Amino acid sequence: MPDAYIALETGDVLAARSRSPGTARGELVFTTPYAGYEESLTDPSYAAQVLSFAYPLVGNYGVRSERFESDRVHPSAVLARELTDEVAAWLQAEAVPAVDQLDTRDLVLEIRERGAMRCGIAAGPDATPDAAMAQLDTCPHMSDLTDVGDWVSVAEPRFVPAMPAPRDGNGPAAFDPDRPTVALIDCGTKASIVDSLTARGADVAVLPHDTPASAVRDLDPDVLFVSNGPGDPATYEAAERLVSTLAGEVPIAGICLGMQIVARALGGTTEKMAFGHRGVNQPVLDQESGEVVMTTQNHGYMVADAGDLAVTQVNVNDDTPEGAASADLDVLVRQYHPEANPGPHDTLGFFADVLAMAEGTPAPDETYAATAAALSGEPDTSR
Repeated sequence: MPDAYIALETGDVLAARSRSPGTARGELVFTTPYAGYEESLTDPSYAAQVLSFAYPLVGNYGVRSERFESDRVHPSAVLARELTDEVAAWLQAEAVPAVDQLDTRDLVLEIRERGAMRCGIAAGPDATPDAAMAQLDTCPHMSDLTDVGDWVSVAEPRFVPAMPAPRDGNGPAAFDPDRPTVALIDCGTKASIVDSLTARGADVAVLPHDTPASAVRDLDPDVLFVSNGPGDPATYEAAERLVSTLAGEVPIAGICLGMQIVARALGGTTEKMAFGHRGVNQPVLDQESGEVVMTTQNHGYMVADAGDLAVTQVNVNDDTPEGAASADLDVLVRQYHPEANPGPHDTLGFFADVLAMAEGTPAPDETYAATAAALSGEPDTSR
């Protein structure tokens, strides 16, 4: 007998098996990779969404905290064809409703046909279809979540010195004036973005999403970096004002939501996509080199007009902007995730390019290769 129900915006109610009890609501989206479920479940960009896995078995290599992208699970609920007991126990401990034993192939096709949609979840011994419908009836649209940045951003600044310095987060005293400093505006950043910068020799100040320009100027960073995150970029008004104020004064970079915020700050526009880009198999064309790379992506909004930025990369499947830049303003942004945990790693060089914008930064690629070798115990083969 089913003990879980998923109410869809289409009017359908799907029956399933409860693996972690509770009720939830959110925008239903899917992701395609067969690996990286730990990274996806701890990605803050999935806040306020219900995540369905296209791959049928989720959990076949366990749960290891060192793979986490944040300190908690962020989707409102989780759907799968089959969840292993270990993953189910993890979600139970996190109090995140989860269900399986449903046809996720059909569900993914439904999303591909109709687009991302609102849904309601009820799971557990007392679950009913009406309880799932009640969750759906109170589910807001993503663009109505004006405070979603507060859910995922740090409340106070956090300082992370360059690796291999101790990552104790004790404060700015650990920073070295001879190293580049990145002011990272945390709209829901993934831990691997911070790691990608510190592994290349940068000190990183992780700042709240509503940090004012005066506080960033006091820090005097070499680069302003706007992170990924959940929701509609139009709701991140403080971050948009920050970029608009500091553009031309300090080099600016951004990933995913960060690209959208930067584009809006520089006269561009954004819009909601039908079902977004999610997964590890999104092909991106660099329009200057003609090279196509595979990328990891997770976003439901896109840059419709890049404003003062020049679009430099596009998605091969739908021609949507994937990269943009301004040489005059020292701006470099990407819609995909170059840090790409667990992969592919085709675009890791983005972080070297970002740090190259910082005046006096020494050979980012060599710095990264040497540091990565030191951390792994493997020989440095960059030379």
